[in-house]
Amino acid sequence: MITTKDFGINESYQISDALWEHTKPFLPAPKSKKKPGRPRMNDRQAMTAIFYILRTGCQWKALPRSLGASSTVHDRFQEWCEARVFTELWRAGLMEYDKKVGIDWEWPPRPSGVAASPKHRWVRRPLAPIPLTGPRKAPSAVY
Repeated sequence: MITTKDFGINESYQISDALWEHTKPFLPAPKSKKKPGRPRMNDRQAMTAIFYILRTGCQWKALPRSLGASSTVHDRFQEWCEARVFTELWRAGLMEYDKKVGIDWEWPPRPSGVAASPKHRWVRRPLAPIPLTGPRKAPSAVY
């Protein structure tokens, strides 16, 4: 089993054991391979690499090699996106937060482009016209 100290990056960027235990049930079963090849990358290592990308904002190609090959991690990210892993993790996090703190589900935030009318109904605001500008009065710096 891979522990949090095996990835060669700062511990603050690694997934805690508690978070990993919450995450594991949302991961799909590995797809069967059509042909022999390299063994599948460890799911925890792949998730740590994906979270590292999300937290640091680095490019896929700038991923530290100790977290795995960037193409492999990106493939796993796409596989998990198709399986809606991150959507379900988000939903589970919201439900857990709702149980602990509470979320006011009755009053949704106002969408952009919508304003409250005096009677407290939501109405769509007309878009402001873009003011037209005339010819420039100052001479151009380029001749």
